[in-house]
This record gives sequence, C-alpha cells and structure tokens, in this order.
Amino acid sequence: MRDDLEKKTGREACPTSIAHYRITAKLGEGGMGAVYRATDTKLGREVALKVLPPAFAEDAARMARFEREAQVLASLNHPNIAAIYGIEQGAIVMELVEGDEVKGPLPVETARDYARQIALALEAAHEKGVIHRDLKPANIKVTGEGVVKILDFGLAKVAESSPPGASPTLSPTLSMAMTQAGMILGTAAYMPPEQAKGKPVDRRGDIWAFGVVLYEMLTGRQMYTGETVSETLASVIKDTPDLTALPEATPPEIRRLLRRCLEKEPRRRLQAIGEARFLLEEPAEEVGQSSWQAEAPAPPRRTVLPWIIAGALALTTLVAAAIAWRATRPEDRPMLRFSADLGPDAVAGVRTTAAISPDGTRIAYPVRTSGGTQLATRLMDQSKAIVLSGTEDARDAFFSPNGQWIGFFAGGKLKKISVQGGAPLTLCEDTAPNGDRGGSWGEDGAIVATLDTRRIFRIPEAGGKPQLLPLKADEKDATQYRWPQILPGGEAVLVTGGTVGNFDDANIAVVSLRTGDPKIVARGGYFGRYLPSGHLIYIHQGTLFAVPFDARRFETHGTPAPVLQDMAGSPATGSGQLDFSRSGTLVYLSGGGAGDARAIAWMDAAGKKTPLFTQAGVVFTPRLSRDGKNLALTVTGDVFIYDPQRGAMTRITLAGSGRYPVWTPDGKHIVYGNLAAGGIWWTRADGSRQPERLLETPSGAVPGAFSPDGRRLAFSQPGEGTNLDIWILPLDTADPDRPKPGKPELFLRTPAVDNEPAFSPDGRWLAYTSAELGGAQVYVRPYPAGAASGKWQISTAGGHFPIWSRTAKELFYEGYDGRIMVADYIAKGEIFSPGKPRRWSDTPILIAGSNPNLDLAPDGKRFVVFPTADTAGADKASLHVTFLVNFFGELKRRMP
Repeated sequence: MRDDLEKKTGREACPTSIAHYRITAKLGEGGMGAVYRATDTKLGREVALKVLPPAFAEDAARMARFEREAQVLASLNHPNIAAIYGIEQGAIVMELVEGDEVKGPLPVETARDYARQIALALEAAHEKGVIHRDLKPANIKVTGEGVVKILDFGLAKVAESSPPGASPTLSPTLSMAMTQAGMILGTAAYMPPEQAKGKPVDRRGDIWAFGVVLYEMLTGRQMYTGETVSETLASVIKDTPDLTALPEATPPEIRRLLRRCLEKEPRRRLQAIGEARFLLEEPAEEVGQSSWQAEAPAPPRRTVLPWIIAGALALTTLVAAAIAWRATRPEDRPMLRFSADLGPDAVAGVRTTAAISPDGTRIAYPVRTSGGTQLATRLMDQSKAIVLSGTEDARDAFFSPNGQWIGFFAGGKLKKISVQGGAPLTLCEDTAPNGDRGGSWGEDGAIVATLDTRRIFRIPEAGGKPQLLPLKADEKDATQYRWPQILPGGEAVLVTGGTVGNFDDANIAVVSLRTGDPKIVARGGYFGRYLPSGHLIYIHQGTLFAVPFDARRFETHGTPAPVLQDMAGSPATGSGQLDFSRSGTLVYLSGGGAGDARAIAWMDAAGKKTPLFTQAGVVFTPRLSRDGKNLALTVTGDVFIYDPQRGAMTRITLAGSGRYPVWTPDGKHIVYGNLAAGGIWWTRADGSRQPERLLETPSGAVPGAFSPDGRRLAFSQPGEGTNLDIWILPLDTADPDRPKPGKPELFLRTPAVDNEPAFSPDGRWLAYTSAELGGAQVYVRPYPAGAASGKWQISTAGGHFPIWSRTAKELFYEGYDGRIMVADYIAKGEIFSPGKPRRWSDTPILIAGSNPNLDLAPDGKRFVVFPTADTAGADKASLHVTFLVNFFGELKRRMP
C-alpha cells in the first residue's frame, strides 16, 4: 500500500512500497513527481515508479484523463521508447532503463546513430498521434549496448503547472494545457519558438527539440541559455540558431538537417521526422541521392502515384526527374518513399490491408460503404477508387498472377472477383470457423490457402473441394502453418509456423508440395515473404528483417538484418501489413499494427456502447465471471483478470503460457489452455496460488465451458485423423484448489472441426460449432450424449461462439459478418425446438478471427465486446500507407 506522503509538498517522505512494488531507491525528482527504483514482487522484475504529486493523484478528473492518455502511451511498443506498464495508486509503472543521459560532445558517427534512434522513436509516436512535447537530454538515456531510450514520453501532456526552477535544462512544465493558444508547455531550453510564445504546438515542436538535442550531442554545449527561464525563452524566440560551433567533421547533410529542424517558422521547418530518420540511415557517400530529397517523383506507367504527389512539384520538374530516374539501372536508382492517403473511407484490415498487383499498377484495400466493409480497387495513375460490389466483409485480399482477379475471404468462404467488377465467385468454404489465414495464387492456376488456422490446402482457381497438402509433422505438434506464399517454380510454399499469440518466436519454413517435407529457413519471426530480388523478408517485434535467399536450394546466406522499423503486424495471428509487386514496389502500413491496443466496451441491442477500457497488446477471449464483476481475457499470450470497479488488471500467467480462460461457476478459479507446455491448467482467479496442470493433453487443447455444477468441463482438442473433437472432463472439486480430474469422455468426433462447446443453464444441452457440412454452423445436442438422440442446427447462414442466456430461453451466437444473432428455443423432455435466428443488434463488432470476441452479461441484456473503430466513436481519419519504389534495388545494394 502506498505510504502517506507529506501533504505539504508530496516529496519529503519516501514510500516503502506501492501495491506489489517494493521501493528500493530514489532515482530523482522533478515537476511531475519523484521517481523510484522498485521491484515487482509478482513478476520479479525491476521497474521505475514515478509517484505523481498528491494534488494531481487525488484529482479524480485529471487522473481519469491521465489514465486514458497513459493507455495510448502504453501502446507505443517500440525498442527506443521506455515502456509504460501501468498505473498503480497514483504512480506510473515504467520500464527501468539502465544507462546514462545522452551528453556531448560525441563523435559524429555516434551522434548520428543516437539521432537515428531518437528519430525512430519519434516517428513511431507521431504516426500514432502522440507528441512528446518535452524532448531533452534529461529524458534520453543510452544503455550499455548503445540503445537509445526516450523517457517520460508524452507525460508532460497532462502535467499540472509547478514552480519553475532556475535551470533552463531542468525547468518543469509551465502549464497543463498542451496545444491551446496562450499556454506554455515544456522545458525552456528545448522549446520551439511557437511553444515559447504560447502558441499551438504539433509534431514539428518535437522536430525542433530533436534538432537542439542533435546540436548538443555534436558540440557538447547548449544552444540556448540564460540566467533565468524567462531569459532562455526570450533567447529561443529572438536568437537565430548559431551552427558555427559544429565540429569541422560534421557532414554537409547533417548541417542541412539541423538547419531544416531549427527553422523558427513551423511551416518552413522539416515537416516529418521520418525524413530525418531516412537521411540518417543512409551511408554518408549515398546521401546525395537519398530520399532526403523528400517526395521525389516516382516513375511513370501507373507507378507515378499522382494522387500522392500532385502539387508537390512543377510538372516540368516531375517529368525531368522521372526520365532521369528511369534512365538508370534498378541497382543505381535511389529508393523512393511515398506516403499515400487512401481517403477517409479506407479502413485498416484486422490482419492485412493493402494488396498490390504483380505489375504494380493497381492496389486493393477495404473501404467503408453503406453496406458495411467492401473491397475497393484503384489504379496507380488514377485518384478514384472503384468499390467492388458483392465483397461485403472481405478480408486478406491477394491478386492472381496476371493481376486480373482478386482472391479474398468473406463469410467463411474463399472467393474471387474480377478487378473490373461483377459478381464474386465462391471457390470453397473454410474448413474451420474463421479459419482463413492467407492465400497465394500460383502460375499454374492453383491457390494455396490456410482454411482452418493451422494447415495448408490447395484449391483450383475455378473452385472445388480443398485438398489438404501433406505436411510431415508430429501429430502432437501445436504448430500452426499459415500465410503461405507459392515460391517460383510452383514446387514449394513458404509458410509461417508458430503458435497463437506468440508468432514473434515462429519459424519461416519451406514446404515441398510434393513430399510435405518442411525445411526451416529462418527462426524468430513471422509473415515470411520471398522477393524476386533474391531476399527473404519477415517481421520480428515490429521490425522488417531481410536476408539473401537462394530460392532453388531453399537456403539463406548471411545474417538477417533490419531494413524497416515500425512495421505493422500481428504476433497474435502471424499476419503482416505488407505486400509487394514483381516490379519492386513494397506497400505497407507503419505502426505497431492492428493488435497494438484494443478497446473493450459494453454494447446493448440498440448498438449503444459504454467504454470499459483500452488494453495494449494482442487481446482476445473476453470472459465474464458468473456475477459479471470481473473479466478474464488473453493479452499477448497470457491470462489477465480485469476488475472494472478498481480499474485494475491482474496477471495470472507468465511468459506467454496462458490462453482461452474459462471461469469456474463459483468465480474463484480459472482454467486455461497452455499451448507451450500443453494441457489444461487450473489456478485461482486472484493469482494467490501457482497454476497447476489439470489435464495433460496433446498440444492445442482449448477449454470451453463448465457444467452449471462445476463438475464437468467441456473442451476441444485435435484428434487422430480428425480436426478438433469435443471431450468432457469429469472433476472432483471437493478441494477446489486441487481438483481431481477423471478420465476424459469423448462427446463428439466428426472429420471436421468440432469446438466451442457451451453447456445450457440446466446442463442438459450442449451447444457447439461444427463444420461437418462445410461452413461452420452452431448446433445443439443433448447431454449426456446417450441421454437422447438428436441434433439441431441453430444458425442458418454460418455462425460460431454460442452463448446461452441464463435469464431467458435464448441462444446467442456471432455471424460471420460480426453481428450478434439470437434464437429463441423451447426445451421439453428430450425435444429441443429452436426458433428462427434473428439479429440481436444491427451493429457489428470487431472480428477477432477464430478467437472469441464477446461474452454475455449475467442479466442477458448486454455484451462485453471489441467494438469496431467506427462504433467505438473514433473519428473518421484518412488511412495512410507507405510505398517504397525500387525497394528491391535498395535490398540489392545493402545485401548483394
């Protein structure tokens, strides 16, 4: 518990502990409070605690606003930004960074490297709409390994005014208003002139501070000084930056960069920190032709992207530059980088977003329409997109080799549509509910795709029954193979093999289509792609890596190296937000990806949403306790319990070991699946005991539901010669902390996927999802299986995640379009009579693939859901994607 601090200043007394954090030392103190070193007694790690001043921490309104903003800051998952772990009793729990403050003078190359890392961090934050506003050497540390970490990222955004100190480098925030005219925020010596004048501030303020910090790293002296804060502010406003003190060895491009960063007029200043980062990444001898010449024109032939660069250059300049660019060999051409605005109707896909045709002339991406989300296609030399009718709820699009067709998944089916429009054609159905995880179209007319989240199938481009590809692997292996790419020659497929929620540690493998032999070619990454340049690329922790690759021998050469930072992707599903054309253009989304932070909210039948909280990380499987007072969920591969009354999150499992939590009926225990160690595990929901293995099973067992008396657990697991089967585990719960499992009883086995079992409130019926007739549907059978015969289909147009109401004769499920459905029923004796399904709400929720994304409140009147971006109340903002033209040439220069 947090010790009482002195009310007068909030600084005289030192607390010994806060929550489960044991304080071991005081690290410093500033306008935002004192900072302490502490030990997390639950996780056994060292952290930093910033104890907010009492006047701040005791103001409920300001704390609520701060917690909302801290959730956004916590989503800044970047290696150069000190992480925020959470808020406990008026203290901010942060990553403890061991290292020294950045200080000059430094060798030019060292300063260049540190500046590059600072720019990477700022770029990642700016793309998420977060501005630091107080960048200075005191907030920048360098670890012993040379890694730069930015601290207090954005905390000044909500700071209260406090008495200014005498030091212009340590002066605290002068006002809590961030960008309102007439208010001042930041540290005097590093403020941009507009901030010093109290004018509105945007990301260009961080660019100014970046320039000041770079100057200090090179010279070892402050750019602006004064005996008081007021004198320093006056100097910032009126004095021209003096760059004559720079070392003689400072390269011309660094001098130009500093001049651009230190323009007093924001409109003349460098507009995006990514431009600085791009220059700093270039070797000095190549700077003359680097993309520092921002927004250079792309080549003609529909790769010009006029809708990106229109108005950026005079027509004569554009044409002349384009001719000169095309006249060079690909290896000699500089890589050109463009950020393209796809418009306010474009939406980011949950797993993938933009697909580019093989010849690089067309892109496809999802857009909002009156009929929901549909695919749109756009030629690169045109500014208008065409919506493809009939592609409602389409996702994960990919082009045919000739670029005339687009394959996509929707409604549990693989489909294709002409780029000219027309009716889409169904090729096959998923073999598991929402089991699709990517497709690739081969030159021979065959498509390979993952249809059940874990295995690769082959489908004729004209449609037909999916053919399971042979894959030599252990039957008990829980590895899921997904996101296939047909390699040149059509004899093998590149796949990602890993476990749900932990694809950062997955393998990239080549699988022979003839023998099924897998060969691992890279470890520790996901969404592997072979490029015609002769390179293999993949994502690891938000960074795109590349390595030379021999597509004939299926071998890499050399060591993988990072080539792009801040690449969007999902370590939960193994998906990457990128695509490429054979002509050498890479298109991608930057940022941590769709899975970086997820909103959780209550939703009623009218579609009204009440936000609960936003959780950083890869979040799925929300599960309410029977009394509705607590919420269990999976966050980046571990089980957490959220208490809405306290707003506290408690971690139950460690090291990515827990998924698919299920509450016991008494609400005191949790069972969950452990994909790493295998089996089903049992633990107390308050985290007071170590988890114990309840049942040892083959990897991939998923708990589903308890019977009302808590003496039966329904679960699913892979079967021999089948996909997923449903089993019942008897339990002796005389000692609830150490239940004794009986022998599992097979409930249902078909050749298809049978999973998501749910007991009815009286325990006499079991609802479940099965794909026995092709697409997944919701069914009900009597329990026990021998008590009566019968099987009733509940859904009519596909569905999964069945949930029984405990207050009415209603059975809910989710349709493939993300809308919640409900069917009334009558149960008499051995007869179950379902009614016609109807929409419970017209408002769709965010689809989380094959992972549950909703649960029903005890009163049966509302659900806890993952709302879509629109329904969560987000403003319609234009979606931006980045194009790298001649990316292949850049890789050949870096990795011959």
